Amino acid sequence: MTTQTSKVAIVTGASRGIGAVIAQQLAAQGFAVAINYANSATEASALVVKLRQAGHRAIAIKADVANADDVRRLFDETETQLGKVDVLVNNAGILKVLPLAQHSDELFDQNFNIHARGTFNTLREAATRLNSGGRIINFSSSTVGMNLPGYAVYIASKAAVESLTQVFAKEMRGRNITVNAVAPGPVATDLFLHGKSEEQIQTFAKMPPLERLAQPEDISRVVSFLVGPDSAWVNGQILRINGGLV
Repeated sequence: MTTQTSKVAIVTGASRGIGAVIAQQLAAQGFAVAINYANSATEASALVVKLRQAGHRAIAIKADVANADDVRRLFDETETQLGKVDVLVNNAGILKVLPLAQHSDELFDQNFNIHARGTFNTLREAATRLNSGGRIINFSSSTVGMNLPGYAVYIASKAAVESLTQVFAKEMRGRNITVNAVAPGPVATDLFLHGKSEEQIQTFAKMPPLERLAQPEDISRVVSFLVGPDSAWVNGQILRINGGLV
């Protein structure tokens, strides 16, 4: 095992979008970063190269968070190459909007496998493997408070993440590990923008009182706060980052 000289973070779904920006933010804060991805190998590799060229320690690890063996290997490889884990950011997610009656069994399973089971798998692993004093940040969504038509299954899977977060924070008693979740509103990433018309995008942009979509940096800055020393007394909370939308 390598000698650990810096704190270590795992970011799931970190090859692009919000996850990639979070990985870069954590690297800039001095973390060695494990960039987890499921399919986007090219983007993950490019991000590792970018971070290493900037003088940071980074690796890319392919793993399906819905698969318990993959998650175990994700922690194994991170520990072997970077050191014991201090921070876990559960960012991996999908977003497909359909009325509940039109959802397939496969899409229902995909939502719950990635969001609920994926969070469960990583939390279960982190319970015994995260360093004391560590930080866990899960990803929910502000749609949980909005109850928008078409989002029922997505919201249900994210509501499960919120419950896991709040209970797990209490189960980590005695380890000085905080467990919180961020719940962004609409963020200008490919995941959100894909398949939407310009009119739909502008409608979402006008919904918050601040009248814009979030940028990935708006989310990464809150994650940055939650992994840092100033958030030591924030635990078991769901932080809605949405410009006042809900």
